Amino acid sequence: MIKKRYAMVIDTRTCIGCADCVVACKIENKVPEGYNRDWITEETIGKFPNLSMEIKSQRCNHCENPPCVHTCPTGASHIKLNTNITLVDPDLCTGCKACIAACPYDARFVHPEGYVSKCTFCDHRLDKGLGPACVESCPTHCMYFGNLNNPFSKVSRLLRSRKWKVIDPEIGTEPMVYYLL
Repeated sequence: MIKKRYAMVIDTRTCIGCADCVVACKIENKVPEGYNRDWITEETIGKFPNLSMEIKSQRCNHCENPPCVHTCPTGASHIKLNTNITLVDPDLCTGCKACIAACPYDARFVHPEGYVSKCTFCDHRLDKGLGPACVESCPTHCMYFGNLNNPFSKVSRLLRSRKWKVIDPEIGTEPMVYYLL
């Protein structure tokens, strides 16, 4: 079986920072009050008077080389078979926070029930042929999701046709959340 390389592509030109993605994630995944699996950041770029603002929806980057998985002492943090989706098994997680310390994207938190939680790209929805809740709820349709191993997928086509960036590429995690410029 060929591995699926799931990626999320977010168009920073059309994201308005409405946080519908954050709300959809909280509802879909029953994220407790006070916690988030995804969030919105705003960054001002340039020097006055030539300034621009970049709004980004951020989450776990489901890296090809995830330090969180490599540091987990129990195997709770793992990569789903035949994909690049990084998951946490709550039954194996001791809440030691090694994965939290290892994640350069600050994308994990200790759930009130004692295990570490994070974005799963809505893996449970993918199994049913649906997309992640955040992508499907976006009112500006600035978020895209698909398999990079399929050259005809929307994410593959977007990354070939537009300039893009990832967060902190120099650290070698090979993140799978891309931001169109």
